[in-house]
Amino acid sequence: MTATVYPENTLPPLPRLLVEPVVRAALMEDLGRAGDITSNAVIPADARLKGAVVTREPGVVAGVDAAVVTFALIDPAVKVNVERPDGSRIERGQAVLRVEGPARSILAAERVALNLICRMSGIATATARLVDAVRPHGHARIVCTRKTTPGLRLLEKHAVRAGGGANHRFGLDDAVLIKDNHIAIAGGVKQALERARASVGHLVKIEIEVDTLEQLNEVLEVGADAILLDNMSPETLAEAVRQVSGRAITEASGRITPATAPQIAAAGVDLISVGWITHSAPILDLGLDVG
Repeated sequence: MTATVYPENTLPPLPRLLVEPVVRAALMEDLGRAGDITSNAVIPADARLKGAVVTREPGVVAGVDAAVVTFALIDPAVKVNVERPDGSRIERGQAVLRVEGPARSILAAERVALNLICRMSGIATATARLVDAVRPHGHARIVCTRKTTPGLRLLEKHAVRAGGGANHRFGLDDAVLIKDNHIAIAGGVKQALERARASVGHLVKIEIEVDTLEQLNEVLEVGADAILLDNMSPETLAEAVRQVSGRAITEASGRITPATAPQIAAAGVDLISVGWITHSAPILDLGLDVG
């Protein structure tokens, strides 16, 4: 098997053991029942190809790990050289990785590799724009949510980290997050918190969502590790942060964009959670250039 060459980078590549099942499923979907019948018919078996995955627009790279695994699963004889790993800021026309090997193999892997790297780079770029927007206005960190593409959560959450953000829960079993429906069914804020504290272990964090300062006061009476301040104005957020006074982590959420994020960060919250960076971020355009 040809080794992949990575430059030094502060964001470690995802373990292949975790990435491979996702890539394998995508390849099986694309190859179908007979493989790449176009390349097999048109390209001589001994033809070789040298090319590069190149950016068509500026942004932040992510999904390189998945692209590398894609080429390796199709044909271990394909050599991949990573020039700009996940987390790299790139300009238009720069090469992210270079490939060399059997032409049929590279063309068979091309679309899946590009689908994954374009999708993840779009998420990383959207995250970076939010991170850049809030940086001068406070200490808030941008975090993602569970609003991810089914089957791609691992890669999409890694892409958020590549863009300078951080991860919220990976799944329902990570931590307790009591939302409005939980509160309504449990009978109130106090009841929901008390039941959660009695049920989970001492290492499990408990977060609760509130919509008003009145609900916040109820939470502070009982106690929680983190408080999700949902759809509050910057002024209300600032008052909520003042009332919490460091007794819990504060998290703002609710249709936050690069235009509105600075005001929210300036309110003093610890976290800003954004769902659209994983469920609606546009792709970053990259393509495979031959030669």
